[in-house]
Amino acid sequence: MTIYDLKPRFQALLRPIVDRVAKRGITPNQVTLFALALSIIVGVVVTMTAGARWVLLFVPLFMFLRMALNAIDGMLAKEHAMQTPKGAMLNEMSDVIADVALYLPFALVVGINPMAVVGFVIVGILNEMAGVVAQTIGGIRRYDGPMGKSDRAFVIGAISLLLGLGVTAGLWVDSLLILASLLGVLSTYKRAMGGVE
Repeated sequence: MTIYDLKPRFQALLRPIVDRVAKRGITPNQVTLFALALSIIVGVVVTMTAGARWVLLFVPLFMFLRMALNAIDGMLAKEHAMQTPKGAMLNEMSDVIADVALYLPFALVVGINPMAVVGFVIVGILNEMAGVVAQTIGGIRRYDGPMGKSDRAFVIGAISLLLGLGVTAGLWVDSLLILASLLGVLSTYKRAMGGVE
């Protein structure tokens, strides 16, 4: 069970918005690039402020917005006949770039071990790579949990919220990131093995 399993319900809520977006001629690639640009901007702001509390309070809201944009671009492509190889490539690459841009700046937050953040980011990249390689081999994109893209976003969002509310960073953040990384390794293994069955 991962947050990704809630995707169908989330999509149902977004469908009216997706239909309106499609009628305005907005393409999935435009939504994808918009989400990527916002992710980079938020990452730059976190970097420049070294994780100021007011910035960190905004991060969970942005994570939710990014999740919505990611769902919208996929729904536009699949439900409005806008799927293209270029779009598929852009979608996969932008997700990883956005994750790196958003998560690496947390290495600069006082009280967080930079290596815990770097490890979390690296495992996330490998996790997504395993899902894509599985598709290359077996024809099916793997999203196995327990620590997929949405789950990683939830972890960072939760950490941001607590830090933004004034909880002091320390061993609890490092422990949470290490636990999430270990679960990410398990997810990567499941995706890799599922792709060769």
